[in-house]
Amino acid sequence: MSNGVYLAYDYPVLGAFWTAMWVFIWVLWLVLLFRIIADIFRDDDMSGWAKTLWLLIVIVLPYIGVFAYVIARGRGMGSREHKHAKEQQHAFETYIRETAGGSATPAEQLAKLSEVRARGDISDEEFERAKAKIIG
Repeated sequence: MSNGVYLAYDYPVLGAFWTAMWVFIWVLWLVLLFRIIADIFRDDDMSGWAKTLWLLIVIVLPYIGVFAYVIARGRGMGSREHKHAKEQQHAFETYIRETAGGSATPAEQLAKLSEVRARGDISDEEFERAKAKIIG
């Protein structure tokens, strides 16, 4: 009967705690591993050979490689992450400005407005109101 099915009360609370702890540590390890791999690819200062060497070390000897990378290059990981986030934010803001048309100068806006009037899409009164809005 001892080789039978285990019930929930056969698994002690401390055993459940340690299982949850090991799962948490395993997930934390995977997150750290992938952040380091992303940092290796993101670093523009490293040559291709250095990146290849670090990747081989991290993949072949994961624990030693990750700890060595954190010791040797961990100081710059935060600054590279910050730089990458700034570049993404700048690219996003540039895209929004271009899409919304907010980067056009008043002269460009007036040229577009005159083209619309020349096609006959707006009347002269609408053109004057829009022109006044752009200018002042």
